[in-house]
Amino acid sequence: MSATAPVRPVLPPDIKARKGGEPLVVLTAYTTPMARLVDPHCDIALVGDSLGMVLHGLPSTVGVTMEMMILHGRAVVRGLQKAMPVIDMPFGSYEESPQQAFRNAARLIAETGAPAVKLEGGETMAETIAFLTARGVPVMAHVGLTPQSVNTLGGYKVVGRAEEAEKVMADARACQEAGAFSIVLEKVPMGLAGKITESLSIPTIGIGAGVDCDGQVLVIDDMLGLFTDFRPKFVKRYAELGKTADQAIAAFAAEVRSRAFPAAEHGFPDVLPAAKAKP
Repeated sequence: MSATAPVRPVLPPDIKARKGGEPLVVLTAYTTPMARLVDPHCDIALVGDSLGMVLHGLPSTVGVTMEMMILHGRAVVRGLQKAMPVIDMPFGSYEESPQQAFRNAARLIAETGAPAVKLEGGETMAETIAFLTARGVPVMAHVGLTPQSVNTLGGYKVVGRAEEAEKVMADARACQEAGAFSIVLEKVPMGLAGKITESLSIPTIGIGAGVDCDGQVLVIDDMLGLFTDFRPKFVKRYAELGKTADQAIAAFAAEVRSRAFPAAEHGFPDVLPAAKAKP
């Protein structure tokens, strides 16, 4: 019998209970190896629909499908022991009706093993959030800049300045009242994000929303510097792996062309070494 206690996974009630406590740490993950790296350090591993842009080269998140989210969701769940996986509901999978949202959320949870989903929208999605939570689907909400609405918003801009502030506040309150266990605030002015955080009883998780939120989330490829030509203002790069990878690939290419690789130690001889005689 092992003396090591099994790792207890984080669940939605644990996240909700962290309101006002130690800040929540959230990163995206799209693959099993990345999930294993994230797991010891994070409270939540978000399988974001940003995978459409990060992994599949799409111009926005609008083209992401349920099949893509399920594929990557399964991969991430396999790599986690502690951190809680949350899976984004892709564009078009929940906006039509609460019933459509439940069918697709139930499918995401059943086919991936994740305990919660995330969807975008405030007051307009309150009925849907209430419908899902009443039927056993924990929901993380997302207001402010909602990337799936980029065509309506006219770009990836800050949302909540001037007359927009009360609308974002109302959206956040509506999500809480509908039963969301936490809420992402994206590209919301810092002062407004602080006021929203103070007014809610559920945790806020900021991305470009300042330090007063109850937690922070970043796209892992952004914070690791895997993109060399894309750097949002709200991203701090904790590494420059894109440059490191470029240098490594260039060195490999140069050694292949000069026949420096593979060297003798990377190959196998034609004749096996003679076996040692038995004493």
